[in-house]
Amino acid sequence: MILSRSLAEKLLILANGGQLSASSLKHTFINDLIAEGIITDKRSGRTKSTLQVINPDALSKYLFNKFSISDLQQYVNLLTSTEITRAKLVQVASDSKSISRRTFKGFLINSYEPIETVLNDVPLLINPVSGTFQFIYDFDKFIPAPDVIIVGVENSENFSEIRKQRYLFPNSKVLFVSRYPQNQSKDLIKWLQSIDNPYWHFGDYDFAGINIYIQEYKRHFPGKKASFFIPENIEKLIEKYGNRKLYDQQQLNILDISEENIRSLITLLHKYKKGLEQEALILSL
Repeated sequence: MILSRSLAEKLLILANGGQLSASSLKHTFINDLIAEGIITDKRSGRTKSTLQVINPDALSKYLFNKFSISDLQQYVNLLTSTEITRAKLVQVASDSKSISRRTFKGFLINSYEPIETVLNDVPLLINPVSGTFQFIYDFDKFIPAPDVIIVGVENSENFSEIRKQRYLFPNSKVLFVSRYPQNQSKDLIKWLQSIDNPYWHFGDYDFAGINIYIQEYKRHFPGKKASFFIPENIEKLIEKYGNRKLYDQQQLNILDISEENIRSLITLLHKYKKGLEQEALILSL
């Protein structure tokens, strides 16, 4: 059992001599504390009931024995902190898993040429060796050079083979970021919102790809910060490599689309009645 922040805060009020209504502390183990004589239940009338700690030392021992909490005040302070680490949890609650904490934050990046960035106020040149990626953990302090365009790659194979798609970005300095693993995507959105660099979404050229861009990315970026990347030869690619099943099995969830290039893409999808998977661009040199 894990002692929640809400319950811990209420217990702290009682431990410091305060009182709370019984209705605000309905929990199984509160009944145990009453039975142990640690908390008293004072009733006034038929329904009104007030809880109060009558033995603070006994409460401290109980919390330590049941939850390994050595200091209730420090435990509450930690739960209200934005910097919760497993090391601190061990110190306060003797258990790094006493709180659900995602420690593996951040996202993957890739590039086919050196990209100047700054990480924690220190210059960092992004230049992964072919066959490797880099993972940015401390993304809150990761800042690309102003002339760098951030390109979000929807599919993992395209992200892995980004050097074979260099022809798509001939006059741009680009830093590629991966949409996967998908549980990291919130970190990516948060980072993109914190920097001034433009964002190009590079995904599948079908209705599902458009939906992903608008629902997962565009809605977070007002104005012209985000755009859907479409290569100049997209019509030939759809005609040659397009898949009829993608057109037949998908539908567009968003009908009010402001980007002219996406509206033009939709026209092409209807014209050829095909959708194009992003992986086709790896082959189209």
